Amino acid sequence: MSVRATARLRAEPDGRGGTALPVLESDGPLALRRTRSPLAAYARVTVVGAMSAPLNGDRLAIEADIADGARLTVDSAAATVALPGPRADTGPSAYGVDLTVGEGAALRWLPEPLVSARGSHLHQTTRVHLAPTAHLLLREEQVLGRHGEPTGALTTRLTVHRAGRPLLDQQLAYGPGARGGWDGPAVLGGHRAVGQLLLADPAFEDRPLPARLLGPTAALTPLAGPAVLVTAVAADGRLLRGILDDALRELLDGPKSEQTG
Repeated sequence: MSVRATARLRAEPDGRGGTALPVLESDGPLALRRTRSPLAAYARVTVVGAMSAPLNGDRLAIEADIADGARLTVDSAAATVALPGPRADTGPSAYGVDLTVGEGAALRWLPEPLVSARGSHLHQTTRVHLAPTAHLLLREEQVLGRHGEPTGALTTRLTVHRAGRPLLDQQLAYGPGARGGWDGPAVLGGHRAVGQLLLADPAFEDRPLPARLLGPTAALTPLAGPAVLVTAVAADGRLLRGILDDALRELLDGPKSEQTG
């Protein structure tokens, strides 16, 4: 039987310089837990998988509302593994994330990687709505197949709007059913891990960063707004995380962001 689950959270200033979580609703395999934050002004929520999910046919979603002036970090306890499930006729699974970040608010969205296991079929969608003065640090990582196996079918779409206007709309597809060339030299070049790091910061309006390579398998691209996108590929998830961590440290040497502490 397929699972339908939507977890919800809301962060608000607590009036004492911190952030409260008046809404923290777990559902199905998506368990939300308030955890200790290393950043004093930020609340922290960790997504804990309560069961194996998503399986083909599941419909999972997380909705997060970060109110004006609130600061929140969301991470996860472990990687999310998309699995085929026991039946072959259930169709693809869907995993949707909807994030709203208010005026002067800051969100650090830092989940562990998504692993596309052989035989799985997942559509992942992340939608972000930013107020003009919102800060965002968002990391997404996809690992195509577990060790020694081919990837499942995976389609990911990331859309970001700032002040109601498009900032980023990116869709990628891998594995069975994807357009030819997805694993060729123009896309993955034989790598099996791909990731994005998005930093939106009003400080970039006055000091935009130029496009440049960040080593042999990563690139920084300024967006048409106060934001930059780092895209990287690597042989595995561990190497990919190292590339994105290095890129983040380099970005933090630029405009100082409330978002990143």
